[in-house]
Amino acid sequence: MLKIDTNGDAVADIAYRVRFSSSADGSQTATVRRVEGAEAAETGDSGQVIIEAAPVSTGRDARVTEAGGYRFFAGWRSDPFFFDTQGILNDFQFTGDDFFADKDVCGIVLEVPNSDLGAKRVSLWACTLIGAAGDWVQVDRGALPAQAVFLVGTERDAYMAGEPADDDRFVPVFAHSLEHTGRYAPEEAKRAARTLLPEVLPYDPTRPASFPGNGRTLTDDAGDAFLAILTNGKVTGDKVGPHIDLLAEFPYLGPPHNISVPSPATSPIATELRKASRRLGSS
Repeated sequence: MLKIDTNGDAVADIAYRVRFSSSADGSQTATVRRVEGAEAAETGDSGQVIIEAAPVSTGRDARVTEAGGYRFFAGWRSDPFFFDTQGILNDFQFTGDDFFADKDVCGIVLEVPNSDLGAKRVSLWACTLIGAAGDWVQVDRGALPAQAVFLVGTERDAYMAGEPADDDRFVPVFAHSLEHTGRYAPEEAKRAARTLLPEVLPYDPTRPASFPGNGRTLTDDAGDAFLAILTNGKVTGDKVGPHIDLLAEFPYLGPPHNISVPSPATSPIATELRKASRRLGSS
């Protein structure tokens, strides 16, 4: 689900809900709904259908669905994120070895008209919900890179299930982690934590996208921006640059490297990030 706050209160006023069919026969489809108002902040799956029964891509070719002013893609692609994961495990000694260069990701790409967002600055974030006991339960959320991996400590489950409007309660948690990773003084750590919370991505559709001030493009070095905060300016880059397999046209993500992709729970990406989170949390 993609959530959009239009009035600055960190509560969703617009939501795009993507629901996937079961994949019992090896194929899947996705339906996208748009909802506005108070209902956008809820966890239901109602709303106006804008994309219906879009095929999910399981091969190298991107299967794109267009309807009205919308374009949609879901499926395996080359992971666009770039970062030297081993460097952060090695006490921030970066060599420029991009851990994600040959990795794949199951991605969702949705293109909407700017008119859907209005003419003012908005805030965006995404979340994942699963069905449980006849209801929808939020198990993941994010808008900014890596902070949910390295800064939430033992509060990870609560953070992932939370909403940006309530993120002030995590300022002490983030501050505690930043005192260790960046050797911040306590009050400095709190100020730094507040630059990361609430976790939303600001975007003004009337201006070019550029992270961290206005949205984020696939070539923006969001990892370096996070490193600078994480280390209190002691480390400002990991010597890794954008991937060269990005496409100039929708869905912009390059074709997958391997069609047979490990599950998220056992993938090398998940394993390495869990190691990094444990190491930084105990430093």
